[in-house]
Amino acid sequence: MPLIEVTYAPTVAEPQLRELGSVLPHLVSEAVECPEEPYDGDLQPGDVEIRFRKLGPLDRCGLDIVIEVRSKWFESRAANRQERVDALHDAIGAATGLSDFGVYLSLPVAAWSQGD
Repeated sequence: MPLIEVTYAPTVAEPQLRELGSVLPHLVSEAVECPEEPYDGDLQPGDVEIRFRKLGPLDRCGLDIVIEVRSKWFESRAANRQERVDALHDAIGAATGLSDFGVYLSLPVAAWSQGD
């Protein structure tokens, strides 16, 4: 279950953020898919969580948008994480037309539990 945090500059228009929010669940799920957590294309509530946060007056960032993806560490994911994040960056750019953004993929050792 990926957690996604999108930090954005005040100059980024809301329609761009809505478009980003609509494509991220699928694109991120494809990027982190692995044998231990296969992606079947049928996302359910709780499968992907996205949080948007506007940069504040004291924040410093050189990009319009930074997308941080956290997904549970598995050896199969970690083995090619740079290729995964590069492909995710390319897919986001192609789907949204964004250009001034970065993607950070973090694979912490973690666990997740969710009620029905």
